[in-house]
Amino acid sequence: MSTTVKIRVPDNQLMVGLLGERDEYLRVVEDAFDAKVHVRGNEISLDGAQAEDAAQVIEELVLVLQRGETLGQAVVRRSIDMIRNDERPSEVLTDRVLTTYRGKPVRPKTSGQKRYLDAIRTNTVTFGIGPAGTGKSWLAVACAVRALQNKQVERILLTRPAVEAGERLGYLPGDLMSKVDPYLRPLYDALHDMVGAEGMAKLFERNVVEVAPLAFMRGRTLNDSFIILDEAQNTTAQQMMMFLTRIGFNSQAVITGDTTQVDVAGGRSGLVGLETILGGIDGVGFVTLRSGDVVRHKIVQDIVDAYARHESENGNRR
Repeated sequence: MSTTVKIRVPDNQLMVGLLGERDEYLRVVEDAFDAKVHVRGNEISLDGAQAEDAAQVIEELVLVLQRGETLGQAVVRRSIDMIRNDERPSEVLTDRVLTTYRGKPVRPKTSGQKRYLDAIRTNTVTFGIGPAGTGKSWLAVACAVRALQNKQVERILLTRPAVEAGERLGYLPGDLMSKVDPYLRPLYDALHDMVGAEGMAKLFERNVVEVAPLAFMRGRTLNDSFIILDEAQNTTAQQMMMFLTRIGFNSQAVITGDTTQVDVAGGRSGLVGLETILGGIDGVGFVTLRSGDVVRHKIVQDIVDAYARHESENGNRR
């Protein structure tokens, strides 16, 4: 059954942002639904069996623009996916965490990332579990920088287990910190994205940011800190318990990991199955991100899906 829906965009500037170059954004919406889109002045008409769904996408994109954000093809495509899942793009895509030193807003790009950020805001300990490219570490560092800027904490502590994938630390040149630096580099990179090289230098100079391998956490109590444990799938159960019991007063911890990439000896990860143990504790949250939350090149999402299918098929055979 064909339906006709009309939308009036209230502002010419909004209309320019909504259409995109040569109406490219509206064409993306049109291609995604059984609906034809027609533009006349500031009025958009949609005709077809899925005209109402397509109109909902456009209305949400208008709200995104009205809240000061900009569109792109990736944003439009993600908005379509959210509408199909009965989610509100305008609530997800306008949730700013902070603005980087370059003036770029840091915000969730998927509903899964939005749930992750909401969990960090409401819990003392948050576990973000999911495949590569879902923004687990990057968003956690953004939240840490925001907490520091808002004077909610006095320092940021970034840590990872120094577990090697196929090589041994002893073969690498230099002292201990030189050896573990490659493992900590992704956290450095995320911090650099937020505050820039000069900002990073100042934070390290004032000892406001500390980056250390997980082994250095033993025996410490971490107060007034935002602590991020990255690549937590490579902890042992003993290391995970050691880390979680370091959390002191007025501190917050985010633990990220991908349970499909375990490099720890014997494959016994301290992250796997942890929700069964800790899931009922107030102030502890678990968020699982999936391939749909991958925000790198689309091929990354396709690779994640292919590996998931392979694992599922092999599991069924066994």
